[in-house]
Order: sequence, then C-alpha cells, then structure tokens
Amino acid sequence: MCVFHFISCALLGGKPKTLACSSCFETLCLVLRQRGGHEASLLSVSVSAVHTSTSMSLQLRCLYTHSLALVVTLLLFTATSGDGDGDAVENITAVLGHSITFRCPSNRSTPVERLYIQRFKNDKEDFINGFYRGQPLPVLPEYQNRTKVNEMELSMEMRNISVSDEGLYKCLVFINNKPEISKILLKVTAEYSVPTITKDCNKPGDGGAGKSCQLSCSAVGGYPQSTVRWTGLNQSLTNVIYNRSSADNESKTWTINQTIVHNCNQPTNISCAVGGSVSHTITICETESFPFVVIVAIAVVLVFVLLLVFVVVMKCCFRGPQRDDGAGETGVRFIFSTSER
Repeated sequence: MCVFHFISCALLGGKPKTLACSSCFETLCLVLRQRGGHEASLLSVSVSAVHTSTSMSLQLRCLYTHSLALVVTLLLFTATSGDGDGDAVENITAVLGHSITFRCPSNRSTPVERLYIQRFKNDKEDFINGFYRGQPLPVLPEYQNRTKVNEMELSMEMRNISVSDEGLYKCLVFINNKPEISKILLKVTAEYSVPTITKDCNKPGDGGAGKSCQLSCSAVGGYPQSTVRWTGLNQSLTNVIYNRSSADNESKTWTINQTIVHNCNQPTNISCAVGGSVSHTITICETESFPFVVIVAIAVVLVFVLLLVFVVVMKCCFRGPQRDDGAGETGVRFIFSTSER
C-alpha cells in the first residue's frame, strides 16, 4: 500500500470524516509510483511538518494536507508536461544536396489525428510540414517542393539538403488530442575536394643554412569547417606561414588553405588531408643525383672534343691526295722533257 495512505491515516486518526484526505493521497500515490521517489520524499516531509503541529485542529490539518497535495500534484503535472517535450534528442546526418527522412516516434496503435513537424529558428518555431485528419496543411514556399509527409510511417522526407537546413526540429504527434513530442537534430556534411598539394624546395647554400621546402595544401566545397592535417612531417621542423578558411556566401561550404615551411633533414613522403579527403603523396628532401649543370658541362666538352677530332681527321684526309697529284705532274713533265731530247 502506498506510503501516503499510511501517512494520511496516521495523521487523521483513521476517522470516517478523514476519508476525503485519505482518498486524495490514494489518487496522488498512483502518479507518484510512476514518477519515482523524489516527489514522494518531498510530500512526506511536508505532511510530517503538518503532523508535528499540535496546535492545529483536525479539520485544519486536513485542509493543509489537501493544499500540500494540490501543490505537489501541480508540480508533478508541470514536470510531466516538460518531459513531454523530450530531453533526448535524436541526431541525424544528411549529405549536402541529398535527401534525409525525419521519423517521428510513436508507441501507440491508435490512429494519429495530427502530425506537425516544426523547426526551432531565431527563437521561434516554424511549421515545416504535416497533416490534420488526413488532410495536408499549408507549407512555407521554401519547403513546398522539397518536403513530403508519409502519414502511415509518421515521417517526412526532405530533399536537396542545404547547409541552411541544419538545426533542431520537433515532431508533434497528436493522439486523442494529446501531443507526443520528440526532437531531432539535423547535421549537414559535404565532402571536400581532393586536396591540392604543392612543394617549392630550395637547396643548401641558396641563402639558407640547410635545405627547406615550402608546402601548400588546399581543398574546396566541404562542410562543416575543417583544418589541414599533414602526414609524414616532423612537427618540430615545421612552421605555419599562412592559414585561411573562407565560406561561400551562397552555398556556405568552406575553402581551406594552408602553407607551411618544413626544414629538410632526410627524404620524406608526405600528404595532406582536409576533412575526409586525402591528397596524393609527394616526396620532399630528396637526395640529389649528379648535378645537372655538371652533366651539361661535360656534354658540351664532349661535343667540342668530337668536333675537334672530326676537323683534324678531315684535314689529314685531304692533304694526302694533294701530294699524289704533285708527284704525278712532276712525272709527266719529266717524260715530256725526255722525249723532246
């Protein structure tokens, strides 16, 4: 038996004219048993305070007892109404430009009279969509062609999701003219483009004490705002020289840019990531092979030497035949002179 029934009987002596007070607590007991022990303790203390007062008449104590019961009952119903709004919030995530379904929970098999889906925005609630006794309700222009209610599933589909749709929504399901309230928090995401990564490395002796690389990473079209994450770098050798994020005025998506300087000490494969997108891998601080300038110089010398050898050979080839022609002419002259004699 409920503790308040015993308290009221003990307080009022179990007399017939106290049955009204006892009945009051019996009714309140049923509510308290469902709510838990906190309200029971509160009412028990209040009744005990009335019981300890010996200066009160029986009727006055009964009056005060009923008053206390009324006050606590009002507190209970206020708390119950507050719990109807639901402290628990269901989180759902939609991809930018895609569709999402809001599902309003209901544990009743009784037909639903009304369904309202509203949104908390700018300290007020905007009606999004719903129905009343099977009939559709007027919808704001921005949701007319993007939302559709399913009366059987107590759900609403929202299409072409934008960043501005992100926020807190409320479902009101009316059964027997009593609302069942639940809340849904919509979060919007958009994947960033594959980050673009570039490098510009100097060489030892180019004005610095050692080799260093200026690295840049950028990605666009993502939501929510994110940061650049580098893989493969020693953070103690890295210095950020430029970091900027900007949101598009229309789509509200973000563009992320970052430039760093990394001091090289050994060949390293690196990449950068923004959100869930990762760039391709590049290598920095590579060990240089034979200097290109030296290779070019050697090639020029070899070409010059080959040309010089070619010229010498050609000169030697042309001088030989000239000597033979001279000897022939001398022989001819000698024969003519002999014949004349």
